[in-house]
Amino acid sequence: MKVLVINCGSSSLKYQVLDMTNETLLAKGLVERIGLAGSMIAHEKVGQDKFKLEVPMKDHKDAIGHVLEALLDKDHGVVANMDEIGAVGHRVVHAGEKYASSVMITEDVIKALEECTELAPLHNPPNLLGISACKELMPNTPMVGVFDTAFHQTMPPESYIYAIPYEYYEKYRIRRYGFHGTSHKYVAERAAEIIGKPFDKIKIITCHLGNGASVAAIENGKCIDTSMGFTPLEGLVMGTRSGDIDPAIVSFIAQKEGVALDDVNNVLNKKSGMMGISGISSDFRDIEKAAEEGNERAKLALKVFAHSVKFYIGGYMAEMNGADAIVFTAGVGENDIGMRDMICAEMECLGIELCANCNDIRGKEAIISTDTSKVKVLLVPTNEELMIARDTLEIVSKK
Repeated sequence: MKVLVINCGSSSLKYQVLDMTNETLLAKGLVERIGLAGSMIAHEKVGQDKFKLEVPMKDHKDAIGHVLEALLDKDHGVVANMDEIGAVGHRVVHAGEKYASSVMITEDVIKALEECTELAPLHNPPNLLGISACKELMPNTPMVGVFDTAFHQTMPPESYIYAIPYEYYEKYRIRRYGFHGTSHKYVAERAAEIIGKPFDKIKIITCHLGNGASVAAIENGKCIDTSMGFTPLEGLVMGTRSGDIDPAIVSFIAQKEGVALDDVNNVLNKKSGMMGISGISSDFRDIEKAAEEGNERAKLALKVFAHSVKFYIGGYMAEMNGADAIVFTAGVGENDIGMRDMICAEMECLGIELCANCNDIRGKEAIISTDTSKVKVLLVPTNEELMIARDTLEIVSKK
């Protein structure tokens, strides 16, 4: 079966087509500036050069229409007709407490996702637009929803309940949800395969480190804790997000600066983190270059980030009474040799010993710990699209 994976943003759309008989990528692409001037599709058939086409797209239906045209194109396409696409897997950010696994998209599912919109106002609406457009253009093709929050729904209450009046959880479902679940699940399963242990009998700490970043504790195949919370703002220091701070800081800044709480929230989400500390950029490459040139704030930003990741790793090892493996993934986790070294430095007391030579690698699967390290440290490039396609195939096959 060929599966089309769709990931809709507010003005962009990423897609892939995979042949699930052998999990082979056939084509991928990106649509940008949907509803704006200069909208464009960049499409790449595996084995061919990427081609770009600037064409007006007033909405997501137009965008998906051009995606389907590209997939059917006689020179650049990968299907002869739309019947070859057996299912569509949609990435959806937030399913709240509604779903603990991927599901076939029905009217009831769409209604449930609409109810979760207030929990993810920037993400769920475009995700729903993508679903609506696909259903209109591909009415006979099964659609599956794969949720960023689903993998974390196995957390026990002591991990997800906040110490605020319980009525707020009952009334508004204020709790830790966690995100990046599809990535955490993929790299954890792959790490278990690499070190030769059953996924349901292993303790793994997964570190998804990019501009957005989170850590998850996975025990016996289930997530028991994760760093992101009610929103993606909680947890690690990130590119522009503050991560964990004293909640009283919010009202303090509002009073001192004479601004509204929404303005402070914007600062914590878009002007803080590595950007806020360094004053340079949210891009780790820019910050590391500045640090090498002697910029003290850049050096501090890198230390703060490494400290926050180390803090969660230590906490999750205590929570699980040890770990078999720690996995690094996503842009920073896969490519930043120096940051992995900073995070793992001086953690021998926890049985973590990084191998300098093994760690000198980017973007490839590898065990980067020493042979004597009690805890295996791995680099596993994430593949959320493949995980979405796998879930989609599994759900559709049960019909």
